[in-house]
Amino acid sequence: MKGQPWRCMAVGVFALIASGTSLTQATPGAWLSLDRENLCVTEGAIEKVSGDRLRVNVPKMRAYAVVATAQSTEVRFTYLGPTGKEARLGSGEMRRQFGLKLHAQDACNLVYAIWRMEPESKLVVSVKRNPEAHSSAECGNRGYKNIKPRKASAVPRLEPGKSHTLRAEMKRDELRVFVDNREVWEGSVGADAAALTGPVGIRSDNAQLEFDLKARKPEGGTGQGKPCEAVDSD
Repeated sequence: MKGQPWRCMAVGVFALIASGTSLTQATPGAWLSLDRENLCVTEGAIEKVSGDRLRVNVPKMRAYAVVATAQSTEVRFTYLGPTGKEARLGSGEMRRQFGLKLHAQDACNLVYAIWRMEPESKLVVSVKRNPEAHSSAECGNRGYKNIKPRKASAVPRLEPGKSHTLRAEMKRDELRVFVDNREVWEGSVGADAAALTGPVGIRSDNAQLEFDLKARKPEGGTGQGKPCEAVDSD
């Protein structure tokens, strides 16, 4: 019947709105839990609490997945406050933050979606690119470039004891970041960053957290993981 598809579409849209589902949410897919055995910790420590629940309470933590995944990862976390000891970044700046890694080719070449807590609460996407360097000893804190979003919105200020989710999904050069299923960042990270090949991962700086980490399974259910090279960091 003429016009019937449009009426069906309208009904579907109104149903989503009525249910409280955001139209900007990413399409759900099959997820793989990344437990402690599926992570290579290159700096700091991650403790297993119970089930797939993990905990970090060190000034610096860096880790990546050793199993094959798509470039889509989510962390459900409870922020527990600052760590007992704190450490400055390589730049000398003191910052409290944590976030997700995508296309983590090595310590010098990867994409970050970082939730900064202090000194300012905001979501920052950056690309670290050093084509001729592949270890922290070679690149240090060089090569970072913050990416300007096509559109973005504010993130809530994190308070100890509060729980949230942070999800990043990257397809080719396009990146979308969600907080509590609400899109807070969308844009292109550039063809150079999209050409990187590497796993998803997680990092934290001076933040104590309990969390569950997961990633979408690769298309077709096949792929190759990255061996653990715990001597390196980023």
